[in-house]
Amino acid sequence: MPNRYQAPSIKKAFRILNLISRTDRGLGISELARNLGISKGTVHGITLALEEVGTIIRDPLTKRYALGLTLFELGRSAYSQIDVRDLARPVMEELMEKAQESVFLGALNGDHVTVLDIVESWQDLKITSPIGTTIPLPAGATAKVFLGLLEEEKAREIIRTKGLTKYTENTITDPVQYMEETRRVRVNGYATDYEEYLPGVRAIVSPIKGERHSVSAIWIVGFKASLDDRKMTAMIGATKEAAAEISRRISQQPPI
Repeated sequence: MPNRYQAPSIKKAFRILNLISRTDRGLGISELARNLGISKGTVHGITLALEEVGTIIRDPLTKRYALGLTLFELGRSAYSQIDVRDLARPVMEELMEKAQESVFLGALNGDHVTVLDIVESWQDLKITSPIGTTIPLPAGATAKVFLGLLEEEKAREIIRTKGLTKYTENTITDPVQYMEETRRVRVNGYATDYEEYLPGVRAIVSPIKGERHSVSAIWIVGFKASLDDRKMTAMIGATKEAAAEISRRISQQPPI
């Protein structure tokens, strides 16, 4: 039988992913190299490649790596310790019944947001999207929430690097004004989108707290005709309550 190609770099990459998955605080290059018996130079090269494709994410403050969500997008859940989708699903269904609009669950994954789950509205005319769909940063209310949870300098860097694309006539393209929007998220606990990303589409987004490997949020989204000004105002509280309930459920999970 001929020898099979061993692909040592791939094996080392999976060893790195496996070790990162076993900690809730992340691991730096030195720790990875020491625990795996691999040179720091090799670990550095592999982690750069893994980070580039979103398989791992690097905390800009601690320099430690945690699992990313590209694994989820490829059909495998990146949540190795708690499944936020199972915890969130009943809350999403309840919020959909209150709002009569589609409810999304998503998480920050590098330079975009990944849709983890969706509960579709019962209305004939509704917003829907396949699980795994990505939303660019910065775009819409989801970006306001996720950037609002980052350190301001990191948020500014993303805006500076990616720019503020004018998706509609209502899109905020002034960096100063956009940063002010992200600050309001920290104060108010939610963000709104009045046709800023898609014409005729509105949304309310609230962040979920307590996850170990990512930042996520829940949001309702609908067409302007049904998600009018009155409903937008009424559903802000319901969306925040839903995010708080999911956060509470996550916090009650026993440590692993």
